[in-house]
Amino acid sequence: MPPLSQAFAVTSYVLRQRLRGVKRYPLVLMLEPLFRCNLACAGCGKIQFPAEILRRHLTPEQCWAAAEECGAPIVSIPGGEPLLHPQIDQVVAGIVAQKRFVYLCTNALKLEESLPKFKPSKYLAFSVHMDGPREEHDLAVCRPGTYEIALRAIRAALDGGFRVTTNTTLFRGANPQRMRTFFDEMMRLGVEGMMISPGYSYEKAPDQDHFLARQQTADLFRSLLARPKRSWRFNQTPLFLEFLRGNYELQCSPWGSPSYSIFGWQRPCYLLGEGYCQTFRELMETTDWPAYGHKSGNPKCRDCMVHCGYEPSAVAATFGSLRGFAATARATLLGIS
Repeated sequence: MPPLSQAFAVTSYVLRQRLRGVKRYPLVLMLEPLFRCNLACAGCGKIQFPAEILRRHLTPEQCWAAAEECGAPIVSIPGGEPLLHPQIDQVVAGIVAQKRFVYLCTNALKLEESLPKFKPSKYLAFSVHMDGPREEHDLAVCRPGTYEIALRAIRAALDGGFRVTTNTTLFRGANPQRMRTFFDEMMRLGVEGMMISPGYSYEKAPDQDHFLARQQTADLFRSLLARPKRSWRFNQTPLFLEFLRGNYELQCSPWGSPSYSIFGWQRPCYLLGEGYCQTFRELMETTDWPAYGHKSGNPKCRDCMVHCGYEPSAVAATFGSLRGFAATARATLLGIS
């Protein structure tokens, strides 16, 4: 589980927004300092840019300013592969100095060699991308041997006193029983918590055949999380996991995880690129938010149940209604947490 200080920071932040009457607010900044990567996963739509774009990256100063401008208590640093950024240690250090909780997302190919650049902190966690057991993971990232490299890197980070979580994206054909065994292995390894999510059907992803439709997502996660083990620890709200199982209805909050990259603030969300804004305020005030999310009827949002859109909704529902709070309590008692 995340440290209590992180839970307190997020809870107090959400309650402040509610007391101020703010209906739309960011919870997690998706900070993309570069799109370059050392893998070419078939299900990824983030690395299909021209070479001149892949060579560019944000400066540390741009990253720090984006975090301040957005104001979210949590900053997730995906990519690309953030550890390819020549100043990623400075980027992280500057955001940690703002007392924001950083999740540096990595495929771990460069993690072990990069550890000396960072200092263990309650504000920093390495979120290692692990797409299931060895065979499934290596197939998903299109490179044999990456699972073992990631395991060694996780052990090294834990031995170094760092917080480590995992990030697992699931696609059509995932075997629930093998995934449950994978959860057991991650818990034995000693990671703080696991994040799980269905993949999003990026238009530019080379593999378009394995993305899950909405009902397929619910069927998979209902089987995956049936009779959950008490030993499993998820780095997510119980209500979001209930949503994935089809047991609780949530609407997307695309503003909850705004994305900032070399192009600016991406409209409307981390997953859809329909233009960019130069300021966070412009993003929030000029985006046609009702045009997105499952309820809108937008075909691009039809099957999306991804954490970056629905986790903020789950947090808001947990604190914003008795029904949401009761559902969270019930899921927690059943061991889904």
